[in-house]
Amino acid sequence: MDAQQYLTEIKSRLIASPVVETFSIGEERDLDDRGYFRARVTLTNTDFLEIAEYFIIIDDQPQPDRYRYQWMDSTQKILRKRWDNVPHFPDLPNFPYHVHITTEDNVQDSMPRGTTEFLAFLEAEILPEQ
Repeated sequence: MDAQQYLTEIKSRLIASPVVETFSIGEERDLDDRGYFRARVTLTNTDFLEIAEYFIIIDDQPQPDRYRYQWMDSTQKILRKRWDNVPHFPDLPNFPYHVHITTEDNVQDSMPRGTTEFLAFLEAEILPEQ
C-alpha cells in the first residue's frame, strides 16, 4: 500500500461509516511513502469530529506518526474526547498515546490508531449495542 491508496481507503471508510453524516476534506498530501489527511466531520448524532493524521508507510502498511481526533458536541464548544500522541504526559503507561475525556485535565492512556482504525473504534463508541 502506498500513501495514495491509504488516503483512498480513509475517504472510502468515511463514506461508508454509519456514524458519518457529512465530511469535508481540509487537506490531503500524498508523498508516496508518507502523507497527511485532515477532515471535518458531522456525525449522525450531530456531533463534530476533526481528524488530522500524518502517516508513514512501513512494509506496505500505514503507521500513524502524529494524529489528533477531536470529538466535540454540535456547537464545537464542549469536548467529548480527544485522542492524540503529543508527548506531554510522560507518566502515562502507553506514552505518548492518550485521550482527553470531557476536559483537558482528564487524561487517560490510549492506543495508537490510524484514521481507519479510529473510525471503527468511534462507531463502537457511538452505535448502540446490537
